[in-house]
Amino acid sequence: MIIFDQLCHSSLSPLALYCSLSPSLIRTSTTSMTTRLLNPARLITLLLLPLTSLAEEVKRPNILFLITDDQFKHHMNWMPEGKGKNLTPHTDALAASSTILDRQFVTSPVCTPSRFASLTGLYPSRSKASDFLDRQKELDGQASVEWNTFITKGMPSLPKMLRDSGYRTGIVGKNHVVEVPDMEKPEWLAKADDPDMLALLKRNGQKQRAALQEAGFDYSESLYYDNPDFIGVKALASHNLDWIAQGALDFLQKKDERPFFLYCAVTIPHGPGEASRSWNADPRITAEGLLDQPLNIMPARNTIPKRLRQAGLKDNARANLLWLDDMVGALVKQLRDSGELNNTIILYFNDHGQKAKGTIYNGGVHSEAFIKRPGGFPVGPRTDIPVSNIDFTPTLLECAGVSYTPSQFDGKSFLPMLEAKEKQVHDALYFELGFVRGIIKDNLKYIALRYPQSAENMPLAKRKRILERFNKNQQRRGRPVYTDDPMAPFSHVQLIPGGGDAEHKSLTLYPAFYDNDQLYDLSKDPNEQVNLVNDPEYAAQYKDLKDSLRSHLAQMPGTFGELKPTK
Repeated sequence: MIIFDQLCHSSLSPLALYCSLSPSLIRTSTTSMTTRLLNPARLITLLLLPLTSLAEEVKRPNILFLITDDQFKHHMNWMPEGKGKNLTPHTDALAASSTILDRQFVTSPVCTPSRFASLTGLYPSRSKASDFLDRQKELDGQASVEWNTFITKGMPSLPKMLRDSGYRTGIVGKNHVVEVPDMEKPEWLAKADDPDMLALLKRNGQKQRAALQEAGFDYSESLYYDNPDFIGVKALASHNLDWIAQGALDFLQKKDERPFFLYCAVTIPHGPGEASRSWNADPRITAEGLLDQPLNIMPARNTIPKRLRQAGLKDNARANLLWLDDMVGALVKQLRDSGELNNTIILYFNDHGQKAKGTIYNGGVHSEAFIKRPGGFPVGPRTDIPVSNIDFTPTLLECAGVSYTPSQFDGKSFLPMLEAKEKQVHDALYFELGFVRGIIKDNLKYIALRYPQSAENMPLAKRKRILERFNKNQQRRGRPVYTDDPMAPFSHVQLIPGGGDAEHKSLTLYPAFYDNDQLYDLSKDPNEQVNLVNDPEYAAQYKDLKDSLRSHLAQMPGTFGELKPTK
C-alpha cells in the first residue's frame, strides 16, 4: 500500500500513523511515498493535520475471501429463492450485517476462469497458460475460455499485490486456478494407504505449494488441486470441510502483527454430493491421504441430521450446507476470539450461477455474493447496481489501501458504489466462454455463438473418438452417459457431442441455444426464452449491443469469428 494515502485518509497524525506501520511496509512504501509527497497541495494537507498520541494505532483491514462451489440460489437463505429453506445460522448472520450484491455477475461461469477473474481482475482470455494457448492454436486462433485459464508464473495477482504491500497471505481448499507444472497422475484404483500413491501425492503437493507461493500465497494447506473426483484416486474422492477448516484456523491462529488475506475456497456443494462422499464420508479422508485421527474442530458430523430435523428440515438434502455453515461459524468464532472480527472485511462469493453452468445465460453468469465490513457500507444492506467478479481485485485492493493503476485491470473498484459515492460501476458487462461471447447493457443482452471452421468441419471419426473417450471417463467416475450419437450438437463450451457434464442440462432450457445471434430483454424475459434478433422494435438496440461487443472483442486476445454489422 502507499503510506501517503493512509496519511491523507486517516484521523491520526502522520507520525502516529507512520509509527503504527510495520518496518517491512515502511521499507516497501518509502519510494512511492516520497514521490507522492512532491505534490505541494498534499504536503500542505499533511503539515496541517493535528498531532495525536503516538500510542494510537491504525490497523489495515484483514480480508477473508470465502468462495463456495456450485451453490444454487435456493441454497441461500439471504436470496429470495432460498429464504427459510436452509439451516445456515452463521452465514445468515454474516449476510444480515453485509451488503448483498443482488446483481453480481461472473465473466465466465465455470470454475477455473471464474477464479482467474476474481484473483487477477482480468478477463480469463488474458491467461497465458499453456493449456489455454494450445487450445487456441487447435481452434484456428479462436480463444476458448474453458477449464484452462490458469494464473501462470510471473502474472500479477491479488494475493501477490497484497503480500508486496505488507499482508500475510494464505489459501486453503480448492485451487483449480494457479497452474502447477508437471503434476503426476496417480492410479485411479489405488488403495488409500498405497505408499507409492501417497508418495506421488506428496510430490504433487510440494509442486502445488511452490506454484501457490509464486502466485502470492505464503501459506497454503488443506489443498485440493481440483474437485475431489479429479484428484486422481477414487478412494480419496470425498469432501472434507473439517480438513479445510483446520487449514484456515491454523492460518488465522498464527501470531503475526501483519494484516492477513485468506482465500478460503471450499469444495461444496459441488459434487460428489452423496452423503457417503461428503458430510458423512470417512472423516479421515483428505486429498493427500488418510489422517491418523478425525479432526474435532467443528460440531460432530453425526449431529447434522438431528439438527436439520429439529429445524423442520426432514431430509438431508441441506446437510452439506449445514456442514459448510459450521465451518463459517468456526472461522467467525476464531476471528471474534482473537479480536480481529471487527477489523476484517469478509467477501462471500459463489463461483458462478448453477442453473445454467457452462453457458453465459443468466442462470450461469448471475452469481451471488455479499461483502461485510465493520460498521457496514453506506449503500445499505442490498444493492442492485451491476458488478462483476473482475471487480473483486481492484475493490479489495482499494479497501486495503493498496495503490494500483486502474488500467492494469479489466475490472473496476466498486468501493465508491458501496460508499454511496457512485451509482454505476460499468456501462456494460461482458462475458466470454468457449464459443460464446456476450454483453449486458441497460437490461438488454446480446449473445454471439461462433464455432471455428475446425469444429464446424470436424470429421466423423474424430467426433467418435472424442465421444468414446468422454463416455468412458463418465463410466469410470460413475457418471451418466448422455448420448452415443457422435453427430449430436456441441455445447457452448466444449466440443463434446451432446455436451459435457457441466453444461449438459442447459442444452434444452433455451429455445435459441444454437442460434448464432441472440437478443433478450431481461426486464421482460429474465429466463431468456424469446430471441428478439429479428424483432424490428429492437433493431436499434441490437445494432448497439453488437457494435459494443465487436469493439470489446477487438481489445481481447485471440479471434472470435465475425460479427457482421447490422443494417
